[in-house]
Amino acid sequence: MIAELKKATEQKMQKSIDVLKADLAKVRTGRAHTGLLDHVMVEYYGSMVPINQVANVTLADSRTIGVQAWEKPMLAKIEKAIRESDLGLNPSNMGEMLRVPMPALTEERRRDLTKVVRHEGETAKVAVRNLRRDANQQLKDAVKDKAISEDDERRAQDDIQKLTDKYIGEVDKLLAQKEQELMQI
Repeated sequence: MIAELKKATEQKMQKSIDVLKADLAKVRTGRAHTGLLDHVMVEYYGSMVPINQVANVTLADSRTIGVQAWEKPMLAKIEKAIRESDLGLNPSNMGEMLRVPMPALTEERRRDLTKVVRHEGETAKVAVRNLRRDANQQLKDAVKDKAISEDDERRAQDDIQKLTDKYIGEVDKLLAQKEQELMQI
């Protein structure tokens, strides 16, 4: 039972790290990439959907993203959604297609993005700590039900704490890499 709990907790902590990696990939570093617009939502017949479900998102060049809507009337809605997103992008309508140039990052914008990255990291750390708390609670419940001994509980809590420390360290490492990437000119 304890081994299963540790394994499940470790898998969930790894998922938290994977989510953090995906979130950090969305924070732009000056180069254009299509994943940048993945979390921008557009209203499509009454429901909110990601841009890549209503348009083709391509790279026009290293500093420009091209967005071609599948339905002509959607172009204006997509343009508005990109403008209103927290990415600080200003698309230009070319008739059939939107061009989204990536402005050079200013020092102030880099610092703002660093704050966003730190917030994402803190969210991941909270998720990992919550998983530790849940696992420890399950261990306490097992001791109450006399399924495991108190000594086993202590050892398992120590193991879960080691897992927690490992994954928090991984979050810190990812944050340091992303901050370094952001501050490069």
